[in-house]
Amino acid sequence: MLSPLRFEPAFAQPALPVAAASVIRYAAGEEIFAEGDSADHVYELVEGTVRTGRLLRDGRRQIDAFHFAGETFGFEAGEVRRTTAEAVSEVTVRIVRRRALSDLAARNGEVARQLYQLTISGLQRSQDHVLMLGRRSACERVAGLLLLLADRTGEAAFDLPMSRQDMADYLGLTIETVSRTLTGFLQEGLIALPTVRHVELLDREALEALCE
Repeated sequence: MLSPLRFEPAFAQPALPVAAASVIRYAAGEEIFAEGDSADHVYELVEGTVRTGRLLRDGRRQIDAFHFAGETFGFEAGEVRRTTAEAVSEVTVRIVRRRALSDLAARNGEVARQLYQLTISGLQRSQDHVLMLGRRSACERVAGLLLLLADRTGEAAFDLPMSRQDMADYLGLTIETVSRTLTGFLQEGLIALPTVRHVELLDREALEALCE
């Protein structure tokens, strides 16, 4: 039996502990950084939604994470970007030099602790994504994503910040499968879809049962 996914309540991440940061706005669809770029900066999302992912050799896109306001992204173990980051909506980000963070952490134990917490938070999200994709059906994957978004927003009713294609590329499915699965959930009374982008979870227990 597959081990159940556990969706933890959203929690506030510490802000990037550097005052000297640049604030930049990006339009929807605009690239923030590209795979292969130098990983010289880290980012804190002030407003909007960002997706990170890679373009596979066969031309398909794999989204590895969505980032929301208050979250950080752009941490790398090496010196080169392994993913591309794009604005899903219009976004505002704080940009901090990676070296400045490292130097500050070396001098300040509290800053080092905050950076550790940020790193662990990102690792937990990556683990959730791996579990969501691992040997699970389309229904289980879509249900898992809806629960994850509900937990990240703290609401049972929320606006989807991403398109159906984004959802498909995150879940490793086709857009047709995502749309068909959402329609199935609607017909079964598990969710309501007042609009294309707005979702209401009507039977959370049933959605959670799909992920067990």
